[in-house]
Amino acid sequence: MRKATKMVATWLGIVAGVGGLEHGYFEILQGNTKPAGLVISSIGPPCVPEEIWNRCEPAMSILPNFLITGILALFIGLIIMIWSVFFIQRRHGGLILTLLSTALLLFGGGFFPPLIGIVGGAAGMNIHKPIERKCRHGATATQAEGPRRRAVKMWHVPIVVFVVWVLGQFPVGYFFNDFLKSIMGLSLLVILTMLPLSVYTAYARDATE
Repeated sequence: MRKATKMVATWLGIVAGVGGLEHGYFEILQGNTKPAGLVISSIGPPCVPEEIWNRCEPAMSILPNFLITGILALFIGLIIMIWSVFFIQRRHGGLILTLLSTALLLFGGGFFPPLIGIVGGAAGMNIHKPIERKCRHGATATQAEGPRRRAVKMWHVPIVVFVVWVLGQFPVGYFFNDFLKSIMGLSLLVILTMLPLSVYTAYARDATE
């Protein structure tokens, strides 16, 4: 079993689940009301998207009801967290995480949390796959070379940075909204860089064992 890949898939699932819980909570607060359209703001009035760093947590829902959407997002987020911690290593664990994350997207779980969960699911699908690569003369090897060797030494850094950065935005944004809003371009860059890099470095680490 690819231990590093399993750990990364687990943490990505946890982060996705937390995102679902958070979106669902704010949608429930909006009560038994109907959204204006398919794309919604998880945080309702008096939240103004242009004035807050998270833009009132945009999401989508195929259900025309904030309360039901929020309950489903909360439930799916919780299931994603449980599945990621206890069952991601099962035969179809990664596929199920991907399907759950897709459901999270459709039922108010935001846009980034489902993306994170889908990437985690893709990583989870490879937990039990053997790692082999062909050398120039057709031989096989499990030792990584070049950039991959360097990735092995720092394999845990991207996932740590990713988790701390994503989850740390909430307390930082609460106290320093204007500051976080001013660096959202950098925040997006960090997230989109660390997300695939976490999977790659975990793969590199597993390839050396």
